Amino acid sequence: QWQLVESGGGLVQPGGSLRLSCFASGRSLDWTSIGWFRQAPGKEREGVLCISRSGVSSFFTDSVKGRFTASRDDVGGTVYLRMNSLKPEDTAVYFCAASLRNSYCSIYVEDYEYWGQGTQVTVSS
Repeated sequence: QWQLVESGGGLVQPGGSLRLSCFASGRSLDWTSIGWFRQAPGKEREGVLCISRSGVSSFFTDSVKGRFTASRDDVGGTVYLRMNSLKPEDTAVYFCAASLRNSYCSIYVEDYEYWGQGTQVTVSS
């Protein structure tokens, strides 16, 4: 069974940085794209960005361009989301997601059938 596990969230002051990890157990990640999503209290889950099989990132949220970077270590079975210059509006539960049906990047939640449990990111002074 394929499982995704996020880690690395926490409380950080505005302007700070965090690196989230998404570890895949059960099978490798190297054949598919990985999406990063976030969900703030009272809001719908939104796409942040996606990293393709070749390591190219597609941004789904303009507000994170220039601040967030995704990378992947296919040997280690882990995808990372580096978040710099964090703002209070980045506060949310962050999820990584993958699909066995599609290997391409998608902004749509319904295109991913595997999700991690989420990791809380809180940006506050």
